Amino acid sequence: MYLIVGLGNPGREYENTRHNVGFVAIDYLAERIGVKLSKIKFKGVYGEGFIGSEKCILLKPQTFMNLSGQSVREAAEFYKIEPQNIIVLYDDVTLEAGKVRIRPSGSAGGHNGMKNIIYLLGTDEFPRIRFGVGAPEHDLVDHVLGRFNDEDGKSVTKAIKNIEDILSVIFKMGVGEAMSRFNNRVL
Repeated sequence: MYLIVGLGNPGREYENTRHNVGFVAIDYLAERIGVKLSKIKFKGVYGEGFIGSEKCILLKPQTFMNLSGQSVREAAEFYKIEPQNIIVLYDDVTLEAGKVRIRPSGSAGGHNGMKNIIYLLGTDEFPRIRFGVGAPEHDLVDHVLGRFNDEDGKSVTKAIKNIEDILSVIFKMGVGEAMSRFNNRVL
């Protein structure tokens, strides 16, 4: 079983912002695989379904970004999911809009949601899929809480539409194969 977590902030004012790319990816994935994100538990909203033969819990923490680890830890403990089967989807300002970077583990890279997850899980040994949202021209907070221009929005949407394929490759062939197929490409 896998726990697929999309990071974002709850509330209408944050919808479609760069920082909510993880939520958008989970919503898209849920629609593709026929999962209703209607259950409320673990300080989040979630649903259960399958990607191929793999059972997946799709989770959107509702704790606000900086406390995402609370939701992730509660869900992982409840379902007894080991860190290597927790996959986190989130935004990355160091990547060009539309690029994807997959990693099997690593630091938070300055992302506060990831910092909290790593802290509360007690490990950074879990896969993550980062979606490039472009670098800020000025203020980082204004940038990540801002909305995409048309061109960047289209690039990021196109990248997100690969999430089911990316996860299928991870499940069947491992993170390394997914990295070689999808990393650093504008999809």
